[in-house]
Amino acid sequence: MAALVDTNVLVYRFDPRFPEKQQIATDLLRQGIAKDSIRLPHQAIVEFVAATTRTLKGQSPLLTLDEARREAEELLAQFEIVFPNEALVRTALRGSAAYQLSWFDAHMWAYAEHYGLETLFSEDFQDDRLYGTVRVVNPFKES
Repeated sequence: MAALVDTNVLVYRFDPRFPEKQQIATDLLRQGIAKDSIRLPHQAIVEFVAATTRTLKGQSPLLTLDEARREAEELLAQFEIVFPNEALVRTALRGSAAYQLSWFDAHMWAYAEHYGLETLFSEDFQDDRLYGTVRVVNPFKES
């Protein structure tokens, strides 16, 4: 069964400030490519470009805009992308109310729920919690 990957996994792949998380993200994405077991939501591609090109406190962005666009193209080529539709947005609205999630988190969860993906890899939710039919796994959780 395929899993959904949240934006933070994609961003950590390029964030040298957190080398352990960078390695975990890299390994997770490489395994996902090899096994065709990862799906990326359209939202994560959009957020990835925004997050990696944002100026960090007193530092340069993680990627230049050209680099971020090139990496987004690579993600589009390497992974199956899932897109929103009316039913998904309605699921996000209900999820936001039911689970008290922020709009963006509810939308991210709704992709997994709508497309029948049982796992959502993210550090933005409660680890190992079941939201509807989706279990959140924080790949960066310290053992």
